[in-house]
Amino acid sequence: MKDYHINIFYSDEDAGYIADIPDLKFCSAFGKTQNEALLEVIKAKEAWLESAKANHKRIPKPGYIPDLYKVAML
Repeated sequence: MKDYHINIFYSDEDAGYIADIPDLKFCSAFGKTQNEALLEVIKAKEAWLESAKANHKRIPKPGYIPDLYKVAML
């Protein structure tokens, strides 16, 4: 089963790591370490999906592919 792509990057402004899931609008999390940001965004993803289901909202299929991966596939 394909899962959602997660981006993790360091934010100087926040002095920590931001993790986001591009396929799930506004689904992101913060952590002081990369691992903490990852664990937090996984919780955010679960909450996002539960909320969408409860409110009968469309849940997008995983489809985001970073540009770097697209170049590697050529």
